[in-house]
Amino acid sequence: MALVVVLAGAVGLFVALRDKAPEVEVATVRADKGGRAALLNASGYVTPRQRATIAAKITARVNEIYVDEGLQVEPGQVLARLDDSDARARLTSAMAERDATAATLGDLRVNLDNAERELKRVDELWERKLVAEQTRDQARMAVDSLKARLVVAREQVSVAEARVKVAQQDLDNCTVRAPFGGIVVSKDAQRGEMVSPVSAGGGFTRTGIATIVDMASLEIEVDVNESYIARVKTGQPVTAALDAYPDWQIPAKVRTVIPTADRQKATVKVRATFDKLDPRILPDMGVKVTFLGEERSVPAQAAGRVLVSRAALVEDGGTTAVFVHREGRVERRAVRLGQVRGNEHEVVAGLSDGDQVVTTGAKQLRDGQSVRVKK
Repeated sequence: MALVVVLAGAVGLFVALRDKAPEVEVATVRADKGGRAALLNASGYVTPRQRATIAAKITARVNEIYVDEGLQVEPGQVLARLDDSDARARLTSAMAERDATAATLGDLRVNLDNAERELKRVDELWERKLVAEQTRDQARMAVDSLKARLVVAREQVSVAEARVKVAQQDLDNCTVRAPFGGIVVSKDAQRGEMVSPVSAGGGFTRTGIATIVDMASLEIEVDVNESYIARVKTGQPVTAALDAYPDWQIPAKVRTVIPTADRQKATVKVRATFDKLDPRILPDMGVKVTFLGEERSVPAQAAGRVLVSRAALVEDGGTTAVFVHREGRVERRAVRLGQVRGNEHEVVAGLSDGDQVVTTGAKQLRDGQSVRVKK
């Protein structure tokens, strides 16, 4: 009976200790196969090259709005419709004026035809010496006058047509369309609100309808200390790690170095493009960028070196160590470091290819402690 109690107590103690064992994440150390050395690191943000807050060209009330945050829009898609009652009234008035002016052309043409026939009869009579020259001059003046009035009428019709086009453009301006395709990231106006291309109304008038971002134009913008800008070149490979996904190494390359410096911060702005975009990459996300050097091969004397994640390194009293996981326990092992490789560090001595090291929670561990591997 006593033996059973002892065994039960031992089992309970084992379960209790197992439940208290911290949960950790581990990663397998890989051999150094060469690669690119890290030249410098910088922090910045994901920014789109094409981003716009779409505004109306006129001041009017929003009648309908068809967008919401997260909506994908195409070029030319209708985003909102504004109150167009005044614009329609102006268009109707302009069209009526044009039609009335055009109607006078028919009357002038009839009068001109009649005046030309009259002139022809007067000319025949004048050649036979049956009418005075003054009568012929008056008939010719009537024809010339009607021709001049016809030219003026045609010009008035052209002016009326131009007014119709202006009124039609005012009506078209009541429909707000997307200038390019992208994702709506901000809905800046609501139905019933006044919108205007300029700030007005003491802050009660909106200046934008919606903000659109072309997700295909996302890139990285970082500030590089001007002391190190000579290490950065167009087309240079970089690796980016989003603050939201620190373990995700995203390949990219330098697109351009903006040719101006910020005298306040002593930095130069650098833009880099992603080799491949991913839906997880969002505008204004924080990002850390590592600029890489030339590709190199591993010399024969460095064949035993391995690469380990920087998150696995523990600094203690001037020495660097890692915790190696083996059969449910961790072993503290001092290591000697080499060069930095992006988000990894070269280990010259202390580890072998295939060792499993703790990458999260290493600072809270002690040598020989039992752990549970997170699955």
